[in-house]
Amino acid sequence: MNNRYEALLILNTKGNDESVKETIDRLEGEFTKEGAKIEAIQKMDRRHFTYVKGKLDSGYYVNFIFEGTPASLEKLQTKFKLDNDVYRQNYKKLGAKKAAA
Repeated sequence: MNNRYEALLILNTKGNDESVKETIDRLEGEFTKEGAKIEAIQKMDRRHFTYVKGKLDSGYYVNFIFEGTPASLEKLQTKFKLDNDVYRQNYKKLGAKKAAA
């Protein structure tokens, strides 16, 4: 059964701001490779962290809204945990998409 999810990924772009588009395209390919259907990608630009924990003080925020199975979500979380370009990740299950009036 497919569910809708929202994935907020914070990218580690320290020293290579030019490669953000290539990184987002690569991550989009990872979503589709795992069988997820992407509804929207929101690029929210670079933001500074209010609380610095670790080496980075800022990151590039990207929000993916996609539809997939719980198994594909688990695989994506594991993949992105091992990816050096993904600094942090947060997932939220969304409700069913409402039809336009």
